[in-house]
Amino acid sequence: MQSAHVQFAVHKRPTLFMHGRHRALAAACLAALLLVAGCSKKQAAPPPAPPQVGIVVIHTQDVARTTELPGRTSAVMTSDVRPQVSGVILKRLFVEGSDVTAGQQLYQIDPSTYQASYDSAVATLKHDQAAAATDQAKAARYKPLAAAQAVSEQDYDDAVAAVLEDEANIASAKAAVEQAAINLQYTKVNAPIAGTIGASSVTPGALVTADQATALGTITQLDPMYVDLNESTTDWLRLKQEQQSGQLQTQADGSAKVTLQLEDGSNYPLAGNMQFSEVNVDQTTGTVLVRALFPNPNHLLLPGMYVHAKLAEGVNKNGLLIPQQGVTYNTHGDATVLLVGANNKVTEQIIEVNGDFQNNWIVTGGLKPGDKVIVDGVQKATPGTVVAPLDETASFTVTAAP
Repeated sequence: MQSAHVQFAVHKRPTLFMHGRHRALAAACLAALLLVAGCSKKQAAPPPAPPQVGIVVIHTQDVARTTELPGRTSAVMTSDVRPQVSGVILKRLFVEGSDVTAGQQLYQIDPSTYQASYDSAVATLKHDQAAAATDQAKAARYKPLAAAQAVSEQDYDDAVAAVLEDEANIASAKAAVEQAAINLQYTKVNAPIAGTIGASSVTPGALVTADQATALGTITQLDPMYVDLNESTTDWLRLKQEQQSGQLQTQADGSAKVTLQLEDGSNYPLAGNMQFSEVNVDQTTGTVLVRALFPNPNHLLLPGMYVHAKLAEGVNKNGLLIPQQGVTYNTHGDATVLLVGANNKVTEQIIEVNGDFQNNWIVTGGLKPGDKVIVDGVQKATPGTVVAPLDETASFTVTAAP
């Protein structure tokens, strides 16, 4: 009986241990359920606010259209000074680099031989005139005698022929006098045009020949001054089409205003006007020569200078401007902007620009009035995101009319 009791006690203890494990597990589950229930009662965190960006509302306005072109200055008139008679230079009568007037004497060639030729021609003329007087008197006396048959008809005809020959000799002598006078005058080498004369290639004592290849000096008219520009045929055709369609309004006389930037980056103070465009296209470069005329009273422009010209094409009455800071470029090199569309969602748009004005791009395609372009906080906005737009149009308003 004793051993049986012991065996019962051994079987009873494991049962009590299993019940304890169940109670602990149940307590743990209850605690977990209470924790979950408590967490579910806490409020969820609010979503982040959309980023704020600055926008500009696109609108039409008067936009001055300009084109920048490289160019070179050239003189309106240039003349080489060359002798028209041969001889020795006696004097130089100008200061190199000075302004001269048309007809001003520049050199004196030794006139002695030309003076002698002139004097000889004058003497020949006087001789012929004296001979003519004698022959005319003789013919006058022979005329009535021939009528009365006091002299032969042959003698009278010879007298009349002598008079005619004398008249021819006098005409030839007068021409020789005129030629001698011209050559004598050419010993004074005068300025053919007004302008600024450069360095002299000869000094007194030098022998010069008529119509020699080497010029004695060069006179250049510096006021006004031409500026020759090369415009692509694409831009030239676009400009003509926009003017004909009325999209661009030009000056009443059809001319265009041109401004210059000099080689040192400074702006030339005086404006010029378009003069003409070449009628032929350069087949090598595909450009058209366009020439502008600039006043140059202070001789600041010199022939051959490299300049940048800004050509005022006209005014677009329905132009669109966009701040440059709102424009980026994609991997293909296209100009792009970020727009705020419906429900303040951001979209990307490719645009076309042509020229700039006061830190703005002139838009020629891709945008329309009323579009909202992001100009501030571009880095916060990506296509597809929602933003909080702030209108900054007033801060970027410019006066674009000339």
